[in-house]
Amino acid sequence: MYDYIKGEVVELTPTYAVIETGGVGYLINVSLSTFSRVGSTKNIVLYTHMAIREDAHTLYGFFDRAERELFRHLIGVSGVGANTARMMLSSLSPEELRQAILLEDVNKIKSVKGIGLKTAQRVVIDLKDKLGKEPLSGELFGLLNNTIREEALSALVMLGFAKVSAQKVVDTVLKGKNDASVEELIKLSLKQL
Repeated sequence: MYDYIKGEVVELTPTYAVIETGGVGYLINVSLSTFSRVGSTKNIVLYTHMAIREDAHTLYGFFDRAERELFRHLIGVSGVGANTARMMLSSLSPEELRQAILLEDVNKIKSVKGIGLKTAQRVVIDLKDKLGKEPLSGELFGLLNNTIREEALSALVMLGFAKVSAQKVVDTVLKGKNDASVEELIKLSLKQL
């Protein structure tokens, strides 16, 4: 219905923003990710999704189209409503959530408040193929880096490091040096573990 709303930020909280445009203030529910990216910006564009229920018409706003598209994928999963999808995008950044789905990291998805094992598995099953076909955003790793990342991660787990902590370190190293070889990535990660 509405693609985006462009206007002045009148009020901003971690859960909603009020954007004034054309003399009308729109209350738009936002994720923590969008909240932190808006920051102290006064004039913004929020890409919107309108959820229509019997008892309410609710606007959800996103800093970019990629986050909105992920939100729409999430609410398409049985058992995941708009507020649950917003909670997921608040607990994990859109990039982390997308990566968790693509890597079938059910535990990371399950770490979101209100998401149980079955819902996390359903999210992975329903969205893995859909998200795998979409182009990756600039902050996600390319396919080549993803292979290098997985090989390095596998090696670190075989060396006895916990997968979750190894993932964080490997991702941090890749953000700083995204052209690293597998060997270089393992060595740099070992220094931080």
